[in-house]
Amino acid sequence: MDVTSFGIDHNILLRGIYVSRKDTVENGVLTTFDIRMKEPNREMVMDTAVMHTIEHLMATFFRSHSLWAEKTIYVGPMGCRTGMYAIFKGDLESKDVADIFKECYNYMSHFSDELPAAKAEMCGNYLDHNLEITKIECKKFADEVLACLKEENMVYPRQTK
Repeated sequence: MDVTSFGIDHNILLRGIYVSRKDTVENGVLTTFDIRMKEPNREMVMDTAVMHTIEHLMATFFRSHSLWAEKTIYVGPMGCRTGMYAIFKGDLESKDVADIFKECYNYMSHFSDELPAAKAEMCGNYLDHNLEITKIECKKFADEVLACLKEENMVYPRQTK
């Protein structure tokens, strides 16, 4: 079984931006990023309304970005509710996406318009959103992690067993 995240030592994993996996598709590479907003098993996870709101805002940000729209394959929540996944075209490293994620989290932490696609005809669970807590979570991640990224916030700790 080769599930990359199962080989990561979640007991010491920090918040950050990590390369989760790289997949070759035809003549290109897709890079999956683990945007870890919470320390697993040590911090309270985000509730589903916050994760859902981040998903809507992050998707809107990347899909409408002049440079990243064409590179964006997917953004979505982790099942464990400690962060998000983002898949981009290209053979990328964490340092390659640090600035765009700083921009994205700044966008989300200051968002004040009507939440994109939060209507019954556009979303399968349109009532499950919380913009105010989302803004708090995004600002905390931007200020405490993205503003001062270090290697330990961008390289997975591997299990030694």
